[in-house]
Amino acid sequence: MNKIFYLLALLFIPVGSAFSQNVLTAHDAVAIAMENNFDVLLTKKDVIIAKENATYGNAGILPNLTANFSQSNSNQNSKQTQSTGEVRELENAKNNSMNYGVSLGWTIFDGFGMFARYEKLNQLKARGDLELKSIILTTVGDVLNMYYTIVLEENLLHTIDSSIVISTDRLKTAENRFQIGKASKLEVLNVQVNLNADQSLRLKKLETIANLKTELNRLMARDLTIDFEVQYEFQFNENLEINALLEQATNQNIELQLIKLDKRLAELEQKDVRSKRLPVVRLNSGYNFSSSESSLGFVSQSNARGLTYGVTASMNIFDGFNQRRSERVAKQMVEKASIQIERSKELINATILKAYQSYVTNISLAKLEERNEKIAKQNLNITLDKYKIGTISAVEFRDAQENYVNAMSRLKEASYQAKLSEIGLKELVGNLDL
Repeated sequence: MNKIFYLLALLFIPVGSAFSQNVLTAHDAVAIAMENNFDVLLTKKDVIIAKENATYGNAGILPNLTANFSQSNSNQNSKQTQSTGEVRELENAKNNSMNYGVSLGWTIFDGFGMFARYEKLNQLKARGDLELKSIILTTVGDVLNMYYTIVLEENLLHTIDSSIVISTDRLKTAENRFQIGKASKLEVLNVQVNLNADQSLRLKKLETIANLKTELNRLMARDLTIDFEVQYEFQFNENLEINALLEQATNQNIELQLIKLDKRLAELEQKDVRSKRLPVVRLNSGYNFSSSESSLGFVSQSNARGLTYGVTASMNIFDGFNQRRSERVAKQMVEKASIQIERSKELINATILKAYQSYVTNISLAKLEERNEKIAKQNLNITLDKYKIGTISAVEFRDAQENYVNAMSRLKEASYQAKLSEIGLKELVGNLDL
């Protein structure tokens, strides 16, 4: 019996300890995903774009300076009859003109709309940062969930391997009993069927693990065929407090922060709309040069240069009540955003409360299954000794074996669910650490 449990202990030694170069830790998986994941990279580009757009010029605060140049030339045969009756004719009459200069336009007042637009651009930049944080949080959660799913399946594979070890030893015992006449051929065949069933489960589990590794490689945006080992042992935090989680969510939950920012954007849009009731004042200035020559005319050549300047003002008097409509819509958008904030708070708190209840339940189940696994192991030990001396049947031993294997599987599953509950809670709060 001690030999069997020695072999089982060997099965549960992490493979990565022997081949450390192939071990992928949860921290490594997250780091690779942060560097390579396509969703993260695309969102980073959106952040850069929002940052580039948040400028005074894009908000309309800065002046516009334009350089102008134009030139026209003509070569014509001309015939003119003046009022005195005199006829003037000229072949290849040339007319040339050239104008160039710079012009300056600057809106110095538009009802403070330009300042509302500038703040809105900065809020959009902040929104981009939040969206990046949201994508990172989601990606980290997905990577960790996938990683620990692989850990679970690897542990379940080891559980199946332990069952195969037990079934193999049981088959040898049944064959020995058959040879000395203490067991029937049927008992040997039944044990062989059980061993084959365990080996079949092992093949299916290997397929599941291979597919999960492919998916994790996809999340990390690297070669899908890379094989790796995971760290089979992990711990979950048993000390999360619901009040602390709810308080953190109020300040850190990404969804709630985005909705609050959307309300601020709605308020700035309302200010921008109201600014259109006020006049727009624009300064205009320029310095221009002009030159012209004409072969036929009273002035054969002229040159001019000088400064131009002025001011224009405009104000909306009536636009079919569209201004009033826009203001009413903007006001409703602000009120709608306020309602959305309250709704999100309620929804997030409810989600956290339910997730916390699952977290507490899963931790309790993990502790319970840990005790059950020890009991099942003791039961299997006693049953195997009785089976070897022939005091119990093969069916009874198989029941004890299945109870032990199921107890180990439930322990791994309960620990896995507790870990996922912890990850889910931290993701909801907006502070997912490793």
